Amino acid sequence: MLEIKNLHARVADTDTEILRGLNLSVRAGEVAAIMGPNGSGKSTLSYILAGREDYEVTEGEILYNGESILEMDPAERAAAGVFLAFQYPLEIPGVATMTFLKTALNAQRKARGEGELTTPDFMRRVKSAAADLKIDPAMLKRPLNVGFSGGEKKRAEILQMALLEPKLCVMDETDSGLDIDALRIVSDGVNALRSDSRAFLVITHYQRLLDHIVPDTVHVLYKGQIIKTGGKELALQLEDQGYSQIIGEAA
Repeated sequence: MLEIKNLHARVADTDTEILRGLNLSVRAGEVAAIMGPNGSGKSTLSYILAGREDYEVTEGEILYNGESILEMDPAERAAAGVFLAFQYPLEIPGVATMTFLKTALNAQRKARGEGELTTPDFMRRVKSAAADLKIDPAMLKRPLNVGFSGGEKKRAEILQMALLEPKLCVMDETDSGLDIDALRIVSDGVNALRSDSRAFLVITHYQRLLDHIVPDTVHVLYKGQIIKTGGKELALQLEDQGYSQIIGEAA
């Protein structure tokens, strides 16, 4: 589903290269975890996949279902099924969460040549998904993410994912700011979306998230390159030993 080949990228209009020949493959149905020290390029990778404009790809390619996405803008990538869950979701004053969800969902349906959902159909979908994520219906009437706790913001992100039904879900440190209960609720929401036709790229520092969202593969990112790949046991090794040994082996 996702094939990244020799990807080099930098902050736009600077010489600050962050990704330095990154190679990565993620199959449909796979949950792939990306781990690595601070400054390795994990969040940069997520931004580039989503099409954030202040990063520039200088070499390499990103193939999604066999087609390059480098010339696609963020809206086109979203309509094609690429979703980014932010580490720090933005607050949008003046835009009710329910209005945002309906607008986003119908915009994607329109881009795919599908009809807009009626209000009753939309409400049924939202209420069902919100109940699964233990989201208070009153929260959906508030401005998007404004005054939300860390757990509420992340549950709102997973609610968006459940409604939009993307095929490639990129999760940038979704566990940041979550207590144990919120982590379990968010993880259960993610696990409910796992399917043979959907792939997840889970970016995290900590094993605790991977106790709940068990990955098929774990990749270690360091200085803009994948330096080691293994199974779920690799995350346990990193939790126990840290990154120094693996970095030393790759040097």
